[in-house]
Amino acid sequence: MSKPISPLLPISYSKEVAAAKLRGAPLVALESTIITHGMPYPGNIDMARSVEAIIRQEGAVPATIAVIHGVLHIGLEPEELEALAQTSGAMKVSRADLAFAIAERRTGATTVAATMIAAARAGIKVFATGGIGGVHRGAEESFDISADLEELARTDVIVVCAGAKAILDIPKTLEVLETRGVPVVTYDSAEFPAFWSRSSGLPSPLTLNSPAAIANFQTTREQLGINGGMLIANPVPEADEIPREEMEIYIERALDSAERDEIAGKAVTPYLLSTIFDITDGRSLKTNIALVENNARLAAEIAVALAD
Repeated sequence: MSKPISPLLPISYSKEVAAAKLRGAPLVALESTIITHGMPYPGNIDMARSVEAIIRQEGAVPATIAVIHGVLHIGLEPEELEALAQTSGAMKVSRADLAFAIAERRTGATTVAATMIAAARAGIKVFATGGIGGVHRGAEESFDISADLEELARTDVIVVCAGAKAILDIPKTLEVLETRGVPVVTYDSAEFPAFWSRSSGLPSPLTLNSPAAIANFQTTREQLGINGGMLIANPVPEADEIPREEMEIYIERALDSAERDEIAGKAVTPYLLSTIFDITDGRSLKTNIALVENNARLAAEIAVALAD
């Protein structure tokens, strides 16, 4: 493990990431909440290793991001990844509490927003995740809107995902992104995807059909001095999807359960994902893994295209 680079901010690069930065190799950031909060051990470590391997196969270098005992890690050594996968009680950190976790020397897994902040701090331009957070259903009463949307508006990182999580209010999520000036590009499809499903039933604001075109779009934004992130929505492979009509039945059942159990705040998303996993007998998790791997592949291709 490399030494922290600053006496002020405890930040450490893995040996692989540090070497990649020195030679100017393309890098892809990865979040860590999917490891600590997304699935149980050992499935989580198997998934994390698979995603990192896919990025390497495509010619880029993976940088899994997490806070470990107050140190912001950009890339994890194999033993650190293994330890994180077996950690219980890790914080789930976003913009509001990323600095808190570091200052209080806590261990925390980074959400989309926190991963974007760390990636930008490390000079990493591309980030692969599963699905972004957004406007929750019933937000007109709960005001439950993910910090991911605000981060996309302010932080210069390309986020590759499978769309917004289908448990959200996707039309309102797209409306907020439009209001914030965030480009929403669906890869190789005119329809915006809905995480487990290839289509949300909504048209995509923008469509591009190659990693090179996405890289060119981002370069043009930079030349114009346009700040903020870009959202790349990458539909789950057809063989792995759960059709939207079927998923809506499962989601409604999970939402009813959450209301009965009075689940609120940060607990909502993990609760819904866990409930849907149970309802689908694990099928939703298999789709989740497939879409994360698919996003990692596209993110690596974009990172390589940007480097070229």
